[in-house]
Amino acid sequence: MKRSTIAFLILALMAALLLSACSGAQKAAKDDSLEAIKQAGKFVVGLDDAFAPMGFRDENGNIVGFDVDLAKEAAKRLGVEVEFKPIDWDSKELELKNKKIDMIWNGLTITEDRKKNMAFTKPYLVNTQIIIVPQGSTIKSKADLAGKKIGVQMSSSSAEAVKKDKEVYESLAEMVEYPDNLEALLDLKAGRIDAVVADEILGRYYIEKRNENFVILEDNFGTEEYGVGLRLEDKALLEALDKVLDEMKRDGTMAEISKKWFGEDIIKK
Repeated sequence: MKRSTIAFLILALMAALLLSACSGAQKAAKDDSLEAIKQAGKFVVGLDDAFAPMGFRDENGNIVGFDVDLAKEAAKRLGVEVEFKPIDWDSKELELKNKKIDMIWNGLTITEDRKKNMAFTKPYLVNTQIIIVPQGSTIKSKADLAGKKIGVQMSSSSAEAVKKDKEVYESLAEMVEYPDNLEALLDLKAGRIDAVVADEILGRYYIEKRNENFVILEDNFGTEEYGVGLRLEDKALLEALDKVLDEMKRDGTMAEISKKWFGEDIIKK
């Protein structure tokens, strides 16, 4: 056999092996995220169950809220059930990565840092990071926080927003990080801290429902958007969920859920 023929056969064999390896890798990397939840008959949502009005426990201990209603409707349209699993908000990315939950749906702010660890649906709400102080406080603006002790939820976008404003952050006496916003607001009421930075949606709901003597300053730490967080590789599930959420916007279902919890349609169009 000629050397040229042998060389050709070797190259052909190598190409076949390479194609086979690529085909195997493609099969191994097949995205069955949507199929998996349909086979399971449900998807599991991780949430902070003290984040009213997005997801929290009512007087009977049931998990309720705006995002809870959205997730239930989305599950119905996907033909599955939904299970709500309270998690440590500080460990949310790990819970998602380890497949303890299928998604995070609980007033989750879309940030560049979080995009490194999870995929997001299209945004459905716009939120502002507000500053809450007791009535009669001498704090009237961000500049007045200098030398003061403020509270934020641990690993929250509120904490990120404050840290991003280096001038204000470095002027603080202390920034205390709490497991949830409720604890921070209780400490504010007790006078153990001077201010709380939190999501506007949560802050206004809390003040209205509890009739607290708190004031929301005009100054704030910026606006942001909420989305549902999924694993980066779960592209099929993400696509299906985005489609369902788009349908809920178009047919007015999302607006109705918004009116139920906020008294008006605040959905991002």
